Amino acid sequence: MDFDRKASPAYLIAQLAKEFSRCLLDRSADLGFSPGQFPVLVELWQENGLTQKQLLERIDVEQATMANTLKRMQRDGLIERQPHPGDRRAQCIFLTEKAIGLKQQAFAAIEDVDSRIFAGFRRFEKELMLEFIRQALENARG
Repeated sequence: MDFDRKASPAYLIAQLAKEFSRCLLDRSADLGFSPGQFPVLVELWQENGLTQKQLLERIDVEQATMANTLKRMQRDGLIERQPHPGDRRAQCIFLTEKAIGLKQQAFAAIEDVDSRIFAGFRRFEKELMLEFIRQALENARG
């Protein structure tokens, strides 16, 4: 029995994620962040000053991946770490002015990528697709 990749949701979703990341990379490189840093930026734009543990709880990545991402973001001047006021072992992660200033441009880049991916979809088709994606993610998680 042959594998039909065009009939495999898992294969197609992986390809879509790869293309989304590629499109975002094209847009984000000029802004000074990578697609892998975008989820961290989003969380910190919503609530600045989270700990690494809190970020891990909100973003589904491995601890080592998060540590490397944060290290690169600090190197690139996107975040800074400060001692946690109530836990000497923890640090709070804050966006720099540079990262705060990227918010609108980053959201515009995401909107452009979303528009590109959903080009030709009618509104209800896009909403239905999003609902299917959310349900598939929920099923995959658990």
